[in-house]
Amino acid sequence: MSDSLDSRYSWTRLILSLGLATVGNAGMWSVIVVLPALQADFGGGRGDASLPYTLTMIGFALGNLLIGRAVDRFGISRALAGAALVSGAGYVAAAFSPSMLSLSAAQGIIGFGTAAFFGPLIADVSLWFRRRRGIAVAIAASGNYLAGAIWPLLLSGVLSEQGWRAVYGVLAVLVVAVIVPGSTLLRRRLPDTSLTAEAQATSLTPRRVPFSPAVLMWVLSAAGVACCVAMSMPQVHIVAFCVDLGYGPAVGAEMLALMLMGGVVSRLVSGLITDKLGGVPTLLIGSVGQMIGLILYLPAEGQTSLYLVSLIFGLSQGGIVPAYAIIVREYMPAKEAGARVGFVIMATILGMALGGWMSGWIYDMTGSYELAFINGIIWNAANISIMLVILFSGRPGKTLRPAAA
Repeated sequence: MSDSLDSRYSWTRLILSLGLATVGNAGMWSVIVVLPALQADFGGGRGDASLPYTLTMIGFALGNLLIGRAVDRFGISRALAGAALVSGAGYVAAAFSPSMLSLSAAQGIIGFGTAAFFGPLIADVSLWFRRRRGIAVAIAASGNYLAGAIWPLLLSGVLSEQGWRAVYGVLAVLVVAVIVPGSTLLRRRLPDTSLTAEAQATSLTPRRVPFSPAVLMWVLSAAGVACCVAMSMPQVHIVAFCVDLGYGPAVGAEMLALMLMGGVVSRLVSGLITDKLGGVPTLLIGSVGQMIGLILYLPAEGQTSLYLVSLIFGLSQGGIVPAYAIIVREYMPAKEAGARVGFVIMATILGMALGGWMSGWIYDMTGSYELAFINGIIWNAANISIMLVILFSGRPGKTLRPAAA
């Protein structure tokens, strides 16, 4: 194995990537904070106000699929810089949007650019590690949740004093000013010798499961949609839920931050568990915990209980999405991993988009979030069922080690 893998530089690069991801992923969470203000400004129901988030996630899904290909061709540094400029343009367009529809379109642009700081950045980080790939992927993926924990709190003051348009203006300047110069620190590419050694060291025999790689990819994608429809209910609507209960958007932003900080802890712990148990058991642990959290939301209406349940939910679900990337590496041929990972992660993001809209629609139909939580529990149970089928249908194949020289 080349010294480039699992090296001191690998860890330094990981920390830099985490910092850039924390700034770059702000676009995923800004629209959640301003959702009640958008509804008050433009009118319409909660489902209409959820449309910008849905377009954000659709753009995010497409970006994960397409920007990943740009990374393979141009490198992560150029891809991140270009994505920051795209996001910046989206923030500016959002700030001047005259309608909910135009704002939703702008959020789609923001989501596309933001995608570079999730799947493509995780893929780049995974190239620099072999022995500790699980925890490295988890740390890189935590940038997404750190952004959700930090920026809603920091932007809540701007929102209350200057309005939601000012929030987008601040983000337009911040993302371009930090990411464009910061991305130059990741210009170094992994030597071809390291890529060859890594491929040899982690080559896997076909898995003993009753699915072809293509079918397994679709099965995992279905599981990803199901788990993320459930996951999106609290993440997208917790601020609006708190407003409905009379606690105000600031309290909702605090609960979202607490939830996502719990998600950061969950991702790190899940990364360690993944290195020990593998991806499927880790995902099942998180998915069962997530369903327990959703069930606990049903009787919780007091402010203290909502803080506690939000923390429990965050501590349960943070490691779920990164586990899919590890499962693909465990259950599919290494030469197909890049395309398969991109497709499965895109499916999880589409699940977030569908769930965010679906919960708002259910709210408009019923006047409360109770059935939306129940809907999430049903989807979560479907995810658990699919992963149990994969777990009990076979075991991972053996890792092939390169022969000694």
